[in-house]
Amino acid sequence: MNKKENNINSKTAHAPLHTGVAGHRLVVLGAGESGAGAAVLAKKEGFDVFVSDMSKIASRYKELLDAHHIAWEEGHHTEELIVNADEIVKSPGIPDTAPMVARAISLGIPVISEIEFAGRYTKSKMVCITGSNGKTTTTSLIYHIFKAAGYDVGLAGNIGRSLALQVAEEPHEYYVIELSSFQLDNMYDFRANIAVLLNITPDHLDRYGFEMQNYVDAKMRILQNQTESDAFIYWNDDPIIKRELEKYDIRAIQYPFSELKEKGSIGYIEEGRYVIEKPEPFNMEQERLSLTGRHNIYNSLAAGIASRVAGIKNDVIRQSLSDFPGVEHRLEKVCSVRGVSYVNDSKATNVDACWYALDSMKTPVVLILGGKDKGNDYDPIKPLVSQKCRALVYLGADNAKLHQNFDAMGLPVRDTHSMKECVEACYELAQAGDTVLLSPCCASFDLFKNMEDRGEQFKELVRNL
Repeated sequence: MNKKENNINSKTAHAPLHTGVAGHRLVVLGAGESGAGAAVLAKKEGFDVFVSDMSKIASRYKELLDAHHIAWEEGHHTEELIVNADEIVKSPGIPDTAPMVARAISLGIPVISEIEFAGRYTKSKMVCITGSNGKTTTTSLIYHIFKAAGYDVGLAGNIGRSLALQVAEEPHEYYVIELSSFQLDNMYDFRANIAVLLNITPDHLDRYGFEMQNYVDAKMRILQNQTESDAFIYWNDDPIIKRELEKYDIRAIQYPFSELKEKGSIGYIEEGRYVIEKPEPFNMEQERLSLTGRHNIYNSLAAGIASRVAGIKNDVIRQSLSDFPGVEHRLEKVCSVRGVSYVNDSKATNVDACWYALDSMKTPVVLILGGKDKGNDYDPIKPLVSQKCRALVYLGADNAKLHQNFDAMGLPVRDTHSMKECVEACYELAQAGDTVLLSPCCASFDLFKNMEDRGEQFKELVRNL
């Protein structure tokens, strides 16, 4: 699949040397889940492996590396042990602008992702999901359906265990993989047998030079290398996707979906029924779907189509769409205190995710916003904030941009800098019948380890009210 104007593989200057030869040196930068897994697979395939992490390595990953006799360092990068690499596997959280990565690129050392590396050593079917929002829910739902169907399937990418580690030690016939733009950036020859593109809205712009097109180009890389025997599933109503698809010669079979039956859509909701037309007809009552809210209609349609493409029977899909329990930190109902419902949507790390969360609310909302801003434009949610919110609670190390954007709306506002302060403020502001919604629009790294830590602290403090 090529871009009409220029090939999608626009980073060929950084492309890999292809399959490693035994004895060649592979350096892994970052020793988290993906990095440690890549190191284990590289060792198995006969590479001379070295792992380097600027941060402290978690004990479980040290133990994994030691068990496989893999050399590692933490807290710094030793340049001479890195620039002699034949190839580098970079953890997705490390940008190309990081000094050691930039140095490697300047020397012509190929830099790839763990997913790209793992894909060389397996012939398994790859079901890959990307999008600005809904990735985790859709990936988890597809995995849930495949497991219910008895398929030999692994869960990998942004969730689950490292794909490389599974390929090395626990191979599966299928992998369901959540792919971030960061992972797609360093993928070149990897091929998705089933590619799902849910949506593209502004996110991570700080990583992409505050140029939306750079981020869009990263998302579109999920299509690269697809053939006529593959499937491409996408949201037919997304204006950016529609615009971008005109630039590409798509070889895969296309399966567009939309909330309502639009021109060309093969998945949609019609008269209270969830309908898939191809590759085989399927329908069920919409009210039987376990996931609610407009955004989850799209997630459920994408998952159902992917499952039909993979040959899963209708009765299994129907049951799985009905009993899927949902995803932690995504519109997760925590508990009710004094008649106030508390909802954890810590995974809402961009404005569009918060929009969908607010859109699904049926009661007055005390909304928690804030964190590490990624170049957010808050204008899209302001109408919903005005319509649905009783009060706003800012939660961040620096809330200046939130004050600039929302204070003039005239809602009660509280400024907080810890989860304890935040929950106390929400408790004071909320009235019986309200919903306190943690849907921050921002990354969590200013005050928390990650978005999971933010959600866990919220849940623990709420349950102790």
